[in-house]
Amino acid sequence: MARIAGVDLPRNKRVEIGLTYIYGIGKTSSRQILKKLNIDPNVKTDQLSDEEVSNIRKVIDDVYKVEGELRTDVSMNIKRLMDLGSYRGLRHRKSLPVRGQRTSTNARTRKGPKRAAVKKKVAVKQKK
Repeated sequence: MARIAGVDLPRNKRVEIGLTYIYGIGKTSSRQILKKLNIDPNVKTDQLSDEEVSNIRKVIDDVYKVEGELRTDVSMNIKRLMDLGSYRGLRHRKSLPVRGQRTSTNARTRKGPKRAAVKKKVAVKQKK
């Protein structure tokens, strides 16, 4: 099993798809990596030689920001927006949609599950 950037690549998948399991590498960048190294994208990940895996690892380390480093960068950017008090930062802080989507309906993914409306208790007179 090939291990690149701290991620175990799945066994019976094409290399092109297997590389996308790494956070920060999508289909386009995986194609670019394979094209640069002259590796056939249709080869299964378990058929890669150790040399090919080390070459892929080397290219990813040199050129791309992936996994932990990328995650910290993204979280620091969000934190910076929140500290500045920008509109986008305020939306992040309130956990509302940031990019202009409507909130009167939808936006459930960002806002979380619906909160039940609190009903007033009505005093009921008891019969004797």
